[in-house]
Amino acid sequence: MVTNNSVFNTENKPLYTFINNPYSSSASIAPPEADASSNGRLFMVTTANAAIAGGSNQLVQITNPNLSGRSLYVSRISGGTTAAATLILYAGGTVTGGTTPAPFNCQFGNTTTSIATARTSAGTVTGTPTQFMSLPMAAGMFNLDFTGGIIVPPNRSITLSLGPGAITAATNIAWWEV
Repeated sequence: MVTNNSVFNTENKPLYTFINNPYSSSASIAPPEADASSNGRLFMVTTANAAIAGGSNQLVQITNPNLSGRSLYVSRISGGTTAAATLILYAGGTVTGGTTPAPFNCQFGNTTTSIATARTSAGTVTGTPTQFMSLPMAAGMFNLDFTGGIIVPPNRSITLSLGPGAITAATNIAWWEV
């Protein structure tokens, strides 16, 4: 075996170091979402483009049911708006009306379903939500990478509110489950 010493260091330098190459097989570095997706555990919900009436907000809520045995790790929140708006993230809260879209498995063709339930609506968040992030934004697209930094345990939910105002907007949330 040939050592891989640096040609720029010598033993008489004050910070002499050996640099060796333990290479034995290639390494791939990818975010956890890549592994979750390849295992059929990365999910997404979108509102798609929707017109929101003045005074209302576009709402998305993801709920992890009680006794699910899993946690939801928020990967990314993205979307866009045609006018200035504020994106507010809440822990908890109540979203009523609207639709209950089935979370989409990001591994195309995988039949594994999410344990989470989703609701999209236009209106306001009610109940006793805890606001933990607020982002005023100009018209355009947004992308917030959390890479699992927001965790929704069983019997908890995360709620996204974009607005208020007469806007056309889309909001997406992606998460993985363990």
